[in-house]
Amino acid sequence: MADRRLQVFATVARLLSFTKAAEALHMTQPAVTFQIRQLEDYFNTRLFDRTHNRISLTSAGHLVKGYSDQILSLYSEMDNEVRKLTGDVLGPLVLGASTTIGEYVIPSILGEYQAKFPDVAVRLHVANTDGVLHMVESNEIDIGIVEGPVGNKNLVSKVCWDDELVVVTPPNHPLTEHSVTAVDALFQYPFISREEGSGTRNVIVDYLESAGHDTSDLNLTMEFGSPESIKSAVAAGLGISILSVATLDKELELGMLSKLSLDPPLTRPFSIVYQRQKFRLRAMDEFLEFTEAHCVEKQSAR
Repeated sequence: MADRRLQVFATVARLLSFTKAAEALHMTQPAVTFQIRQLEDYFNTRLFDRTHNRISLTSAGHLVKGYSDQILSLYSEMDNEVRKLTGDVLGPLVLGASTTIGEYVIPSILGEYQAKFPDVAVRLHVANTDGVLHMVESNEIDIGIVEGPVGNKNLVSKVCWDDELVVVTPPNHPLTEHSVTAVDALFQYPFISREEGSGTRNVIVDYLESAGHDTSDLNLTMEFGSPESIKSAVAAGLGISILSVATLDKELELGMLSKLSLDPPLTRPFSIVYQRQKFRLRAMDEFLEFTEAHCVEKQSAR
């Protein structure tokens, strides 16, 4: 097992916060502080400067960080190679998913994955697309699955499948006289949107602008951080919205909402992202292979 003090130090050095490190490691903050003090006592020097509720690495801290990153990476590589020999697939796997995927898509994938690999300890963080990409970049998670195209060249991005976004209205709304609506109609009614940083919002903005519309002309009345809140607001007659068709099964079946396709259709990719240079444990490789197979199956069913 890798030296616990180095694991704690590396996490604090990455997040520059004892509180956030404690949360990430599922430890108490005093326990994290104790591990850091033990390491500082061992080297007989401070590794962090603590000023005005902020911390930063000292010169010694930067030196230790460089070596600890190498040591922990080598430990992971050694552990992975031994697991390959024994055929074991276990260990931690930290995933991130943007909101729509995290709430409506990935639970079924994780259920099948955990049934096949019960010894892998999976943790899932759900945030909007920008938040998930940041977590991948900062090495807080191993793999992210996000909505929309990914332009970050530091990350590997693989399109999983295409998701359709549709106009969502209350039942008996004037737009429901037809099954398809033109873009212009969106500007005639109160519109309810996802928050800034949402992959869904970014795709909608790009779509409207590519159709020659100024998004500032939308009658934007509300912004919410989840599809569930938007669906409730639309069902209450507070406006219309655009959501992934993957989020609507229950409401459409119960007659709580109606949906219309856009003309031209609006689709966006669901993408798997991870660090280009990151050493991959076998649990991560197996999840990538498992998810990519699920994506192929999903696309072929369309």
